[in-house]
Amino acid sequence: MINLNRNITRSLLLLAFVGVNILLIFGIGKVFNYLNTGADRSSMLHLELKKAENYTPSLEWSEKVNEGRVIDQQSLKTIEKDYLKAWYVKHVAYKNNNKTGIEDYYTESARKNIYNFIETNNQKQVSIEATTLEHHPTLEFFSEDGQLAVITDENVSEYKRIYKKGTLVNEVKETASYKVVLLLEDGFWRIRHLLKTDVSKKDVIQKSTQALQDDFKIKGINYYPQATPWDTFGEEFDLETIGEDFEIIKKAALNTIRIFIQYEDFGKAEVKAEKIEKLKKVLDLANDKGLKVIVTLFDFYGDYSVLDWTMNQKHLVKIVSTFKEHEAILAWDVKNEPDLDFDSRGKSNVLAWLNEMIENIRKIDTKHLVTVGWAKHKSVYLLKEKVDLISFHYYEDIDDFEETYVKIRTAISDKPLLLGEFGYSSYGGFWKPFSGSKNGQRNFYKKMQDMFKKNDVHFMSWTLYDFKNVPKDVVGSLPWRRSLQKRFGFIDVKGNPKPAFDYISSN
Repeated sequence: MINLNRNITRSLLLLAFVGVNILLIFGIGKVFNYLNTGADRSSMLHLELKKAENYTPSLEWSEKVNEGRVIDQQSLKTIEKDYLKAWYVKHVAYKNNNKTGIEDYYTESARKNIYNFIETNNQKQVSIEATTLEHHPTLEFFSEDGQLAVITDENVSEYKRIYKKGTLVNEVKETASYKVVLLLEDGFWRIRHLLKTDVSKKDVIQKSTQALQDDFKIKGINYYPQATPWDTFGEEFDLETIGEDFEIIKKAALNTIRIFIQYEDFGKAEVKAEKIEKLKKVLDLANDKGLKVIVTLFDFYGDYSVLDWTMNQKHLVKIVSTFKEHEAILAWDVKNEPDLDFDSRGKSNVLAWLNEMIENIRKIDTKHLVTVGWAKHKSVYLLKEKVDLISFHYYEDIDDFEETYVKIRTAISDKPLLLGEFGYSSYGGFWKPFSGSKNGQRNFYKKMQDMFKKNDVHFMSWTLYDFKNVPKDVVGSLPWRRSLQKRFGFIDVKGNPKPAFDYISSN
């Protein structure tokens, strides 16, 4: 028995010895590996700052030749990358009132002022949500040892939203110029001095140079292919089918379609080339068929946060600049029903974002009209001075439409008014018994078209087709909502015109 206990004890001691040695070897390996990796910048950065890839303001270097050493493009790109990250980490720091990331992109002396500012804001319960949207830097000097750079950054476009105790107290849009000194330390270009000069507040928006022609009456329809609703430009993109649909639309005496560009589907900031090509084909085809197009941007987007603006700007610039000369385009619709996001995202946040996107469109394209497709008629008075075409959707009581329309047209008499969406579902099944029918839909459109003729209304109905399936992320998973949405079309799921088709247009 004694020998057995000794053997057990020896075995346990041996196992413990082996285990300790394994841990020591593993630990030494980790240390050795760390020492051999050097200063890996990606691992040194705080995790929160990896979101900096979402910060993509437009930046264009001046071609002026700098004093000192001639700089190569790789070094200039490194300076650019760290310079923009310095802006980003400061935005994050001022929004959250913490010091995360500041030491990575500001020298010890420069970060003192930032830390003092954060401390003061914390004491006063003030936070600042901000972004820059445009930079126009010039490299003035690059030292012979490659350790110091001096730049001027002209006409930096900045937006700031200032909160006190969580309440928005001020919004500022301004342009300013900066003198910047950067030092190369530990592989980082850090800001040593950042001096603001020539500040000028900016809230000027250009107007479109093209008005809606007096002799052009919008008679249109919101369009999705029947087989791919809410996915016009997806993998099942079928130009031949779209062409057949456009022929139906044209023969029905309509002249305009409204299509939707989904923000994520098109690649967010990095717009996908294949999506651009598909959009071009649709616009070319519409033009061939003699149809005008209202292009609705940012579909299914709903963030609006200031730090997201540079990505939104890059997305918008790519699409608008590509098609600003296209003959088929009638108008840019900035966002579909953004007023539905007022409660969840904050009305002031949504309006500020819309205002910024309108400005971005104006900088690129002053030829085409700009509008916002409001969900509720009461929202049309918002940003009415910023847009060219007043657009609202109406799914309320048909008996109240004429009074509503006349009231808006009287109040905003200097701009055309578009009924951008309206419709009637013929669904009257299990989930909504007796609530709709094909004859009820026909009577609805007949009555609406009578009012359109009487009041000279620009209109776009919802929608050409009934759909077999409606994605859950469109109207949610509730079966009665999805069933209702499937039957708004003038053409049923078998491809046959419904009775309402007789009143698809006022002819």
